[in-house]
Amino acid sequence: MIFSIVVTGAPYSSQASASALQFCRSVLKLGHRIHRVFFYADGVHSGSALAAPPQDEINIPAEWAALAREHELDLVVCIAAAVRRGVLDENEARRYEKSGHNLSSGFTLSGLGQLAEAGILSDRVVTFGA
Repeated sequence: MIFSIVVTGAPYSSQASASALQFCRSVLKLGHRIHRVFFYADGVHSGSALAAPPQDEINIPAEWAALAREHELDLVVCIAAAVRRGVLDENEARRYEKSGHNLSSGFTLSGLGQLAEAGILSDRVVTFGA
């Protein structure tokens, strides 16, 4: 079965991102495929390279990036929601004349068309919200 995942909750103010991460690990372990993980609304903070949780807590953005590397996952951050919340890649930082960028490696900025395509190409779309 092919899944796409939507994460709308911020990583440290809701359980959404951590639950989605665990769900993805379980789905992959069972032999299913994940077409795309789409981060929307406050979920875009899961793609921030600036998260610095205490050492005894999970670093959710780093865990997503590691899972993506290991399983070649497509981690897409909604560009409109990200820019609004200050999550920028190098191109958007330059475009908005910001001094730096903070999108974690392994994540890409893109539009809602990627979410629509994920719904078309997947057997199931599972949403994790705040």
